[in-house]
Amino acid sequence: MDIILKNANVAHRDEPVRNADIAIKGETIAAVEANITAEAGQTIDCGGRLVSGSLIDAHVHLDAVLAAGLERDNQSGTLHEGIEIWTDFKPKRTVEAIKERARRAIDWEVAQGAGFIRTHADVCDDAQLSTQALVELRDELRDRVDIQIVAFPQVGIKSFPGGEKQMRDSLDMGADVVGGIPHNEVTREAGHASVMFIFDEAEKRGLKIDVHCDEVDDSHARFLEVMVEQTFQRGMGASVTASHCVAMHSYNNAYAYRLMGWVARSELNVTANPFDNIILQAREDSYPKRRGMTRVKELLQAGVNVGIGHDSIMDPWYPLGRGDMVDAASLALHVCQMSGVEEIDTCFDMITWRNAQNLGLENYGVASGAQADLVIFDAASKADVLRINPACTHVFKRGQLVSETKPAESTVMGGRVDFTRGN
Repeated sequence: MDIILKNANVAHRDEPVRNADIAIKGETIAAVEANITAEAGQTIDCGGRLVSGSLIDAHVHLDAVLAAGLERDNQSGTLHEGIEIWTDFKPKRTVEAIKERARRAIDWEVAQGAGFIRTHADVCDDAQLSTQALVELRDELRDRVDIQIVAFPQVGIKSFPGGEKQMRDSLDMGADVVGGIPHNEVTREAGHASVMFIFDEAEKRGLKIDVHCDEVDDSHARFLEVMVEQTFQRGMGASVTASHCVAMHSYNNAYAYRLMGWVARSELNVTANPFDNIILQAREDSYPKRRGMTRVKELLQAGVNVGIGHDSIMDPWYPLGRGDMVDAASLALHVCQMSGVEEIDTCFDMITWRNAQNLGLENYGVASGAQADLVIFDAASKADVLRINPACTHVFKRGQLVSETKPAESTVMGGRVDFTRGN
């Protein structure tokens, strides 16, 4: 064996496996069992710490990261001003500048446990700078992270001159997923037509779909039902993702619960993006203010697969963020009031195996035969990961150690402090 991790608490979909050993050979997990006695080139004693599959960021905009303030600040804090700033900034970018900022943010994510990232690339640019930069980075950084690229029409497909061509150009250049933003088209009819275009292109090319869907406070924004209907009609199931879906927070309950049932039956995935959703939404509300998130808890209860994305990292829409998916899951836990014991674990699952299902990953997780993409946390359980946000002491990609972090040490009056409950 190349590496053996000893005495690990293994994060699974259900109950964790305690005090297990994990053997890695090449790029693959060779065994997960008690007391592995084989010799190995390297042995790491986990000491009861949690080991999980790589964290997964299911929704981020790497072409915009670290661009906050480079054009001007978003004074209103709204989605629409962010789009205006981004539109003014885009012509001033270069491929190398996009790559430099994205590479830095990717390393932040990797150091904090991420092994898979789905990024959106703005295609509303004849030069396709975002697509070119991110396709190059996807190949250059394959040793540390797997990246999926979504062809994303920030200002629309049908309502933007040449929108269809720009989508096809991005896909021809190597984008992996067909994106969209139907609520940002000028009319509902144009939005509906854009959904048809998205599904047609994905079906023709054999690609997945990930659409910015109903990212508005308007209770009349109902493109999710159109996506569900097309998912059914074409039998595309779990290859389709609807991101944001925040208009659902404004739907009447009768419609919302009916729709959630259909979403579950279609097997369509939903991605929530807590950082941006709670900052950008409900800006025009007085009091009470809507929370801005989609109905995560209720979608899960209906049987929908829900994942989480970081969305923005210091960009025109959200000036903060450090690429930490545990931060994102913790925020979702609080905003969605998911404080039950099982609900807390589910929030961790939404940045691991639920996001893996969302991205269509195969051979993911801590199991014999899976790809050895692993994280060792300086904590013993999923709940403690979310409570403490500990260091990711070791991060592995395809069996190679790609990141190490030394946990911080705290003392009070000379005595060491840890943040566990103790006995």
